[in-house]
Amino acid sequence: MSTVLLDRAEGVVTLTLNRPERRNGITRELVDEAIAALHAVAADHRDRVLVLTGAAGAFCSGMDLAEPLSPDPLTFMRRVGEFCRVLHELPIPTIAKVRGGAIGFGANLALCADLVLAAEDAVFGEVFAARGIGLDGAGSWTLPRLIGPQKAKELAFFGAKVTGAQAHELGLINRAVPDAELDKLVEDWATRLAAGPRRALSVIKAELNQSYERSFAAAIEVEAIAQAQAFSSPEAKEGVQAFLQKREPDFRAAEQN
Repeated sequence: MSTVLLDRAEGVVTLTLNRPERRNGITRELVDEAIAALHAVAADHRDRVLVLTGAAGAFCSGMDLAEPLSPDPLTFMRRVGEFCRVLHELPIPTIAKVRGGAIGFGANLALCADLVLAAEDAVFGEVFAARGIGLDGAGSWTLPRLIGPQKAKELAFFGAKVTGAQAHELGLINRAVPDAELDKLVEDWATRLAAGPRRALSVIKAELNQSYERSFAAAIEVEAIAQAQAFSSPEAKEGVQAFLQKREPDFRAAEQN
């Protein structure tokens, strides 16, 4: 059985971590399959938004410590980091759908997505200190950017676990809703993004991802170049025509012209 499942429907591709017997704990096999799946999504222009989730009511329990860190800890962790990097840089919007536990690496993996939607009773656990290990899953990068360095240290130092509702209050995630409403919310956001301008959303994502590494002047120059290129794109032409004609734009049809 594959440790990663891909399902495609109307431009929305769902990547499901599929080790339900271990609450979708991370192994080298799962990491390799996930990276391959993400590269396939990046190369397929039919895929317009990615939803990342876990099987059987759990998101990800973190590293499966019962499995060997193959072939050695450093190589393994670099490969795990590659999983996070490819997800972070995927050229389409990504949504983490979190129910159940997102523990350790699982919590920080969710935060590598562009948007995080969770059940109110989901659990995000920054449990690294309690295991005697440091942060992984890009948590040292995402946590302070999302909630500031002091709150990030509070969560990390005390090995904190917070519910989806608490994570939303902290500003760690985008939305927390009752479990019964989560699927509908994710479907709504994913459908709206899939109908959006694929190229423009990719550019916006890259600009925002790199904003902390650029000066103000550099950001303005990057925006100028991107806009100059965008003005002649089929997406922009369709967006302007739709605005003038007082209708909703059809970006998919424009891309095919």
